[in-house]
Amino acid sequence: MARSLSHRRVIIVGAGHSGLATAAALRSSGLEPQKDFVIIDSAPPGRRSWATRWQSMKLRSAARHSVVRGFPFPGDGDRYPSKDEMSDYLSSVENALGVKTVWGTRALGITRLGDGSTLHLSTSAGEVQTRNVVCATGAAAVPRVPGWRLELAVPGVVLHSSQYLYPAQIPPGRVLIVGGGFSGVEIAEELASSHDVTLSTRAESSEVSERPIWSRLRRRGPMSESRPRVASTDVTHAAAVTEVHGDTVMFADGASVKPHSVILATGYRPADAWLPDSEPPGQPLHVNARIPGLFTVGMPRYSRADAGTLAGAGRDAAIVARHIVGRP
Repeated sequence: MARSLSHRRVIIVGAGHSGLATAAALRSSGLEPQKDFVIIDSAPPGRRSWATRWQSMKLRSAARHSVVRGFPFPGDGDRYPSKDEMSDYLSSVENALGVKTVWGTRALGITRLGDGSTLHLSTSAGEVQTRNVVCATGAAAVPRVPGWRLELAVPGVVLHSSQYLYPAQIPPGRVLIVGGGFSGVEIAEELASSHDVTLSTRAESSEVSERPIWSRLRRRGPMSESRPRVASTDVTHAAAVTEVHGDTVMFADGASVKPHSVILATGYRPADAWLPDSEPPGQPLHVNARIPGLFTVGMPRYSRADAGTLAGAGRDAAIVARHIVGRP
């Protein structure tokens, strides 16, 4: 397998939207899929991360703004596509580009051979030599789990949001959702019709009040006395989790709760552990000065804050493609 990957001009690591955006930019620059570049991905065949999200999940941007450049999203451009529609769309882009992703192949490390232009990419399929490597493994690829998870013992289930699929998966009883990002808020909203839900966030009430769900939250402490009681299906807001003692979760305001189940909507880390140490400040975007020919696409920590979006990844990909084509 590794021999079939070697001696390509570019190896793209990651077949999600960032990797396909890179493939599209390279093809537009005159490079051919399989001949000049190839994509590898650690997932089972065709199983992009979109396929693993909860069933009711929808994109946070309209279809017209959720595209790989040059490949319009089919149907109503103003709708918010489901996670299955997004997965199918990316598969259609892959087919249209003529890309044949090498699935089940994980990048493990990268080094430069001597002072030349050859890079040595270690993969789960063996060693690969190439001139350019693009890390497009995603800014939100590895579930982030708080350290106190090991101290938590509840009668129900404890899931990271990446493992949550639908309400029936959660046993009856009080559910504590930790994390006030989009995943936490949307899962809380979905579960509120069938469970007693508490949502723990770091944000103050004034910081989150603009989100639709927050207009229906039941507050703890003095604030709750000045607000009318709402239906039991609404979500209770709690402060940030500070510590855990078995079945009891403590919050920053001194309150505590004994949930039956817990969902950790605590975010993700980028899948970049195989990259060398981070570059010092001031290096060009996307470019690794220690290893010429190593680039990143769609990862905010190496680029702009919006690099994790489809539009941001597209901009990254265009820049990286120009770098690659311009390299000797």
